[in-house]
Amino acid sequence: MKAINNKWMRSAVPALLIHCSIGTVYCWSTFKEAVANKIGMSTFSVGWAFSLAIFFLGMSAAFAGRMVERDIHKSSLISCLCFTAGMLGTGAFIQFTSGVTALIGVFVCYGCIMGIGLGIGYLTPVKTLMLWFSEQKGLATGISIMGFGLAKAIATPIMEKIQASLGISAMFYILGGVYFVMMLLGHFLLKKPDGWVEPEDKKGSFKALSMFKNKTFVGIWLMFFINIHCGLALITYEKQILGVAFAGTAALAVIISVVPSVTAAFNALGRIGYSTVSDKMKDRNTVYKIIFISCIAITAAALIPFAISKGSTSLILGGIVIILLCLVNLGYGGGFSTLPALLSSRFGMDKISKIHGLSLSAWAVAGITGNNMSELILKATNRTYDYILIATLALYAIALAVCVLMVGKKDKA
Repeated sequence: MKAINNKWMRSAVPALLIHCSIGTVYCWSTFKEAVANKIGMSTFSVGWAFSLAIFFLGMSAAFAGRMVERDIHKSSLISCLCFTAGMLGTGAFIQFTSGVTALIGVFVCYGCIMGIGLGIGYLTPVKTLMLWFSEQKGLATGISIMGFGLAKAIATPIMEKIQASLGISAMFYILGGVYFVMMLLGHFLLKKPDGWVEPEDKKGSFKALSMFKNKTFVGIWLMFFINIHCGLALITYEKQILGVAFAGTAALAVIISVVPSVTAAFNALGRIGYSTVSDKMKDRNTVYKIIFISCIAITAAALIPFAISKGSTSLILGGIVIILLCLVNLGYGGGFSTLPALLSSRFGMDKISKIHGLSLSAWAVAGITGNNMSELILKATNRTYDYILIATLALYAIALAVCVLMVGKKDKA
């Protein structure tokens, strides 16, 4: 028993099992068109299932904090059941219905039910990790949340192979079963350190609305929201932006097929890298300053390929766009993994699950606004991508100002 009663088997491994399962939500672009074609609806209408999944992820995490604090085994089991039931239900609606009925079914199963499993599952291992890795909170959360980012790179080729050989519905059935086993194993392994006793949870002692009166929390919420919003605005249009930047070059097809895998790797690297580096810093907020400054600089530089005419230099200038997408993914992942440790440094560990969950409501809002901002800009400007870069540049600048002026400098715990 002692062999498994350690910080790796009781926190890191179960966290990875859970997060590598639920992180496949970011594989949506892999099968979005297949779902739309199968049920006979437009990709735009089907795309709202992903927005709903992210929205319910954030909101379920915001409201599940109290339950997670009290009983991580209850929350991990609920996450397992909701996430896998959502996947299986999505497959069933795609296979047996079509049109509006199928669309509503996908919204309910993939967007709502699976989204609830996502939010509770995302939040559940975090405090346990920080308790086991008390001196390396950034590393701990980075390991777990890296799994969320790596899920896309791992699952995408598997999903494509199953789709090609067995069909889209079978993909949901098979992976739903696989993830059920993984998450259930994570549920049984997850355990807080021996001797840890949760502080008494007095009813009404934590008031969510009062947190939004706290300048530091509001600042963290805003910069977290902007980082996700801008990330989604660019990440969801990676292939299209690359197509414009490299138009007319012989390497276009190769670039479009390879770069998304590279940016996914940077997303995962940011999750483990930035959070681990934050352990060595006097103030974890410094990580966010680095993220926003780097994104401002590269976004400004990336405007060049869209501001000049295409020509022999498009390949060189397009390289700047690749760097942009890599750095945005790096900061996008790093923002997620550094958040719990930053919150604990400002508000302590006693109610970290509640506070972390509440901050994830920013993710819910950004899931609705990020890619839809890009879509609205493209419609209004006749598919002109430089306006997306201008908008994200302005928002990154606002985020940096919030980071400096509202979040503060000194750790309080």
